[in-house]
Amino acid sequence: MNPPTLYLMLGYPGSGKTTASKLLHQITGAEHLWADHERKKRFAVPSYTHAENLKLYAELNAMAGRLLAEGKSVIFDTNFNFFSDRQKLRRIAAKYNAPVIVVWVVAPKAVARERATQDAHRQETRILGDMTVANFERMSKNLQPPRAGETVVQLDGEGMTAETVAAALKKQQT
Repeated sequence: MNPPTLYLMLGYPGSGKTTASKLLHQITGAEHLWADHERKKRFAVPSYTHAENLKLYAELNAMAGRLLAEGKSVIFDTNFNFFSDRQKLRRIAAKYNAPVIVVWVVAPKAVARERATQDAHRQETRILGDMTVANFERMSKNLQPPRAGETVVQLDGEGMTAETVAAALKKQQT
């Protein structure tokens, strides 16, 4: 039996990470651990404070570990823009011999900004509403691209289909 895989999402807010996560779920059957959905469930009115983030991610990290321990692959759908955060999840995955794949969803910054900050109510992937432009800019400037040694699948955030995601996964495996 193959070990479970941990997929970590990387990209600008609005780049298409949740769309990619949903397609990955369809293709691989991996559990979709969607941070925005979990935040909405846990906090009636999310504050995005440091304390709230610490609590949320402690719970999500533990959940990812439990799923990996059960032999289930996990798509961790949040902004893993910091290398140190990706490293923390690698340590969790290592306990279960789970390989880690960084799924880097690339979209032009202007396209991602528009998706993240405008008309969120029209997008099923933006369940927490419009992001402020200031928050988008803060998060996007902190994106740390994958480093040497990270296993990466790169996806086009503008032309994503189940077929293109499946092809990118297959290409990474060869």
